[in-house]
Amino acid sequence: MKFDYANPYTSTRIPVFARNVVSTSHPQAAQAGLRILYQGGNAVDAAIATAAAMTVLEPVSNGLGSDAFCILWDGKKLHGLNGSGSAPQSWTPDYFSRKYGADARTPPQRGIDSVTVPGAVGTWVAMSERFGKLPFENLMAPAIEIAERGYLMPPVVQQKWAAATPLLQSQPGFAQSFLPWGRAPEVGELFRFQAAARALKAIAATKGDAFYGGEIAEALEKFSNANGGSLKVRDLANWKPEWVEPIAQNYRGHTLHEIPPNGQGIAALIALGILEHFDIGSIPVDSVASQHLQIEAMKLAFADTYRYVSDPSSMEVTPLQMLDGAYLASRAKLIDVNKAQDFKAGNPVKGGTIYLTAADESGMMVSFIQSNYMGFGSGCVEPDFGISLQNRGHGFSLDAKSPNVVAPGKRPFHTIIPAFLTKDGAPVMSFGVMGGNMQPQGHMQTLVRMLDYKQNPQAACDAPRWRFNSGLEINVEAAMDPNTVQGLTELGHKVDVINDSYQDFGAGQFIWRAGDPAVEGYVAASDARRDGLAAGF
Repeated sequence: MKFDYANPYTSTRIPVFARNVVSTSHPQAAQAGLRILYQGGNAVDAAIATAAAMTVLEPVSNGLGSDAFCILWDGKKLHGLNGSGSAPQSWTPDYFSRKYGADARTPPQRGIDSVTVPGAVGTWVAMSERFGKLPFENLMAPAIEIAERGYLMPPVVQQKWAAATPLLQSQPGFAQSFLPWGRAPEVGELFRFQAAARALKAIAATKGDAFYGGEIAEALEKFSNANGGSLKVRDLANWKPEWVEPIAQNYRGHTLHEIPPNGQGIAALIALGILEHFDIGSIPVDSVASQHLQIEAMKLAFADTYRYVSDPSSMEVTPLQMLDGAYLASRAKLIDVNKAQDFKAGNPVKGGTIYLTAADESGMMVSFIQSNYMGFGSGCVEPDFGISLQNRGHGFSLDAKSPNVVAPGKRPFHTIIPAFLTKDGAPVMSFGVMGGNMQPQGHMQTLVRMLDYKQNPQAACDAPRWRFNSGLEINVEAAMDPNTVQGLTELGHKVDVINDSYQDFGAGQFIWRAGDPAVEGYVAASDARRDGLAAGF
């Protein structure tokens, strides 16, 4: 595709052109991935090294106790990997009602009873075993060095670190791990994470076995028991990541691929399937009409996603039914171009996250996302190994009628979603936009800008975004044109202008294939909303 490289949005960043690229939200992590590529590793090796480094460099958003998902192009076809963890064997609705009262609607938002089995480390191992070139232990070396020597605290991470401290400082292990002077590190201060270095060394030496059945697993069970939790070694040992077939939706001659449920990636596919019925490219890019159509399509997508998506074993409908062309056409007809609406789910049955992407000159491309869910996850940190545990358990329901009701060994509804774009079966772009339910919204908004309006990846990344919350409520970035904000308000949207973009409007990383990777290479972009970097050679 021939992009317009004039960027109409305020940004200090320009697209990066290279044959080997890593893009993520911390410069040192991107350099860790490049280091592996220089050593002869491929894009999968680089992605794993980058992900490991990110657990140290941006612990607000992810850690060794996170989950992960991946979509990768191996040079011939796409592969999906679901690395979401499962509920401990003791988890039932009765378990939570006995501990938290009969009125509890979900597991707690923070604390030890929000912790599910962490899947990130197992996901790294599975990727390495199937597609990596270098020994797994080599891939942990940059992260170990960063953890041992430390790094200077960057501005955006520090902002969220400080904001989370009052909420989480009383959680077990948090202060010991993340408040080294009794407070959050300040911008430019050196932060070392020796406990995480010990864990990474054990993971490297055992190819992950220490985490799921050895000394780290035993430390996690001991920590959980001491704090009233129920995570056991057997829960860790019984868990495995799952290779899956990505689900897809055609849009403007391209195909967007997402990981199938239990994740929310299907929301982006539904929204684009609805927008396919509108000639949105004929409307000015930042106009009220264009933004309104996208918002309404996203609302319809979330209505069905929140109603039906759960662990596939308990879903009432299939992804294919939710993406049926006739069904999406019927949903598109519900949009009123002159009025904002509060949509409900239809009936498709007939009768804190980090994202990174890496690509190499052989053509391998990796779209990878890793998250502890909310900032610092559960807030619980096993202190000997620095395992900051996620709070994905909060994503379960305690309503027996919900498809997402908690059950032993079940995976919860997940927000983190890597994405991949193809055209006529060939790879085009690995990308993602992190940030809670902003992720499918970011996927849709940036793709519309690239495919309908021919904006280059960095411009599409820099453009002001909106975020649908619920009902008629949306947030918009302060950089959005005030006339557009006023126009959306006049259509009935309840608009709140937000200045903090860290979580509210996500942060994207994009690698677009410019041609033969060994000749032309790639075009990469990194979101200025984070501390990140797209780097290549």
